[in-house]
Amino acid sequence: MKDLSEMRIGCAMTGSFCTFKAVFEAWRTLKATGAVLTPIMSFNASTVDTRFCTAKAAVEAFEAITGKPPLTTLGAVEPIGPKKLLDALVIAPCTGNTLAKLAAGIADTPVTLAAKSHLRNGRPLVVAVSSNDALAQNAKNIGQLLAMRNVYFVPFAQDDPQCKPNSLVARFEMLPETVESALNGLQIQPLLRCL
Repeated sequence: MKDLSEMRIGCAMTGSFCTFKAVFEAWRTLKATGAVLTPIMSFNASTVDTRFCTAKAAVEAFEAITGKPPLTTLGAVEPIGPKKLLDALVIAPCTGNTLAKLAAGIADTPVTLAAKSHLRNGRPLVVAVSSNDALAQNAKNIGQLLAMRNVYFVPFAQDDPQCKPNSLVARFEMLPETVESALNGLQIQPLLRCL
C-alpha cells in the first residue's frame, strides 16, 4: 500500500456510470493510503439515475468514503486553484465528453472547472479514462492531453475489443500508484495494459 499521508487529493467523478462500483473501490484504496480526499461530481454524476445506481446512492457512497459531501457546483470548485486546495486532482471515471472538454479548455462543469482551476498551480491532474469512443473520435483528445504538462493517465486497456473495439477503460486498481507517480512528476508506465 502506498503512503500518501496528508496529501490533499481531489477525487472527481463524471458520468461513466457503469464504472462507479470499481471507482468507489479505487477511492477506498486511495483513502487507505492516508490521503485527505475532496469529492467532486459532475452535474450528471450527481443527478442522473441509471440502471447502475441512483444519483442519491452515488452521492451517499462518495460521501461515506471521503467523509465529506461532494462539491457539485461551479461556485464550490472555483476556489481550488486560487486557494491551492489540492496537491493532485484525479478524474475517475473520465468520460469522452470530459476528455474533449479538457483538451479544448472548456470549463463548464464542476469537474472541468476544478481541473482548470487546479492546473493553473502546476500541480498534477490524473485522468482515468472510461469511454466507448476513446480509440475513435476521442483518440485525438487523449493524444492532446498526453502532451500537456502536469497531466497524467491511469494506465488503460480495451475492455471489450470484439464488441466495442474503440472502447478504453482505466485500470482503476492502479489509481494510487499512478497518483504517487504523478506527484513525483512521472507518467506511470507502461500506459497501455491488458485486462
